[in-house]
Amino acid sequence: MYKGKVLFIDTAHPELTRLLQEMGYECDYYPDYQRIDFLNILKKYVGIIIRSKIKIDREILEHALQLRFIARVGAGMENIDVEEAEKRKVICLNAPEGNRDAVAEQAVGMLLTLFNRLLIADPEVRKGVWLREENRGIELGGKTIAIVGYGNTGSAFTRKLMGFDVKVMAYDKYKTGFGDEYVQEASMDQIYQQADIVSFHVPLTSETTYLFDKKMIAHFQKPFFLINTSRGKVVKTADLMDAMEEGKVRGACLDVLEYEGLSFEAIQQSPEFARLTAMKNVILTPHIAGWTNESNIKMAQILAAKVRELKL
Repeated sequence: MYKGKVLFIDTAHPELTRLLQEMGYECDYYPDYQRIDFLNILKKYVGIIIRSKIKIDREILEHALQLRFIARVGAGMENIDVEEAEKRKVICLNAPEGNRDAVAEQAVGMLLTLFNRLLIADPEVRKGVWLREENRGIELGGKTIAIVGYGNTGSAFTRKLMGFDVKVMAYDKYKTGFGDEYVQEASMDQIYQQADIVSFHVPLTSETTYLFDKKMIAHFQKPFFLINTSRGKVVKTADLMDAMEEGKVRGACLDVLEYEGLSFEAIQQSPEFARLTAMKNVILTPHIAGWTNESNIKMAQILAAKVRELKL
């Protein structure tokens, strides 16, 4: 049965197109279109598939007269005006279940890379420099890892840490009762007292924008390492760099940066960014936690299943 047209504004795994077509949707794939192009054609579509290319705001929703659902190939929903969409009876979907393991694995990988000085030792050896004592590492065993935000990726990170002989504690402002044999539910005060490593797994909202700043850093009772695989603007980078220079933060693993553009496809060069890249106790990647071959197809399958469950 024909169910209407779905517009792909961003790239997605072909499996998503195939599954939607099986359900009876006609799919149009226009990832190279610009915002003005979309405004001119949106009235024809019952569904929109996006990543991060444009913000689905009131103007776009006003043009999407037949729209029934918006499906984001990813976890975060900050580029969708969810409140406005819901007012218009438009259902918003995402797929955090699809890339949570990939995000968690990268968080572990970045931490091990930092602790074992792999990005320093590898180029040294390639240049014929053989330094052992200077590259003495740090073990995870015995450390206390604090997770801020215990949703899909936070809980997946906990599972990946099993076997490392670490204590895992987590805080979530909107969730309680999740403590079990693998994670201790904690307050932020407990995290400030005990954490050796702090990992952020929160969505970007007005509450979490620059959540990690000099005020938060001042609460910690001992130097710690930072991991951020959530959104760049959760961390005030200038405050982080000041804290690292002062010895309050021992190092950082950053997959996301506040200097990213809306679509996460480029980064804004600045003196502040140059200062960050000069630091040897920082691991940087271009927003690729969650960006694996496996997560690509899993997110497509999960979104298709969620659209099917709508029974439109």
